[in-house]
Amino acid sequence: MARIFITGSTDGLGRAAARSLMAAGHRVVLHARTTSRVSAIEDLISQCADVVTGDLSSASETRSVADQVNALGHMNAIIHNAGVYTVLQRGATPEGHAMTLAVNTLAPYILTSLIQPPDRLVFLSSGLHRSGEGSLEDVDWKKRKWDSGKAYAESKLQVVALASALAKRWPDVLCNSVDPGWVRTRMGGANASVDLETGSGTQSWLAASDEPAAKSSGGYWHHMQQQRPAIEASNPTFQERLLERLAGLTGIALPASRRAP
Repeated sequence: MARIFITGSTDGLGRAAARSLMAAGHRVVLHARTTSRVSAIEDLISQCADVVTGDLSSASETRSVADQVNALGHMNAIIHNAGVYTVLQRGATPEGHAMTLAVNTLAPYILTSLIQPPDRLVFLSSGLHRSGEGSLEDVDWKKRKWDSGKAYAESKLQVVALASALAKRWPDVLCNSVDPGWVRTRMGGANASVDLETGSGTQSWLAASDEPAAKSSGGYWHHMQQQRPAIEASNPTFQERLLERLAGLTGIALPASRRAP
């Protein structure tokens, strides 16, 4: 069975994925933003799950999460599930970055760069990524008037592009991104059209299934089917510029190839 790390797994899609993967016999490493949030997953921890803590809006705490995961040993898969949506103001992380950018884009980039690469990487995106701005000139929202919806769409475009770039850079790691749909979670709201089981199914499948389709790489998935993402997400020039911007913002260069376990 696989060992799988899931960010943002105290509730919503992350918790649902953890429950289904544990029910299938996999060992799951859970993530809580703070130690006080660990109580929300005590039932899962009691089923032999491990847990790491750290606020992904903070670069130093994100680095700590990477250290905690590495201390547990090799992960077969990582699901980058954590994300924020309705941020009414740009906000400022301890490093001065926009909150949406920090949690949705910088955190998965930092974790991917610092955690010993797993066999599979799954990034949670959104169909709204197609509304993301293709320009990377003001990726940190320092010049533009804040627009929470636009910032979210841009971050999800960046995540799809990151997954696609990694699939090329690390050919021995299966890298995919997922649009879970509008799911009934705290983020999605009670009126959302997709239930938790359906919304979390594709990322769980990509993380652990031995079916041939689940062992592909570089795909953008929605409800177990590959779809074509926004043009920018598949553009090699956009991908390389994005990696350069993320390296500059974080001070961390993505390894050129997968490091040997």
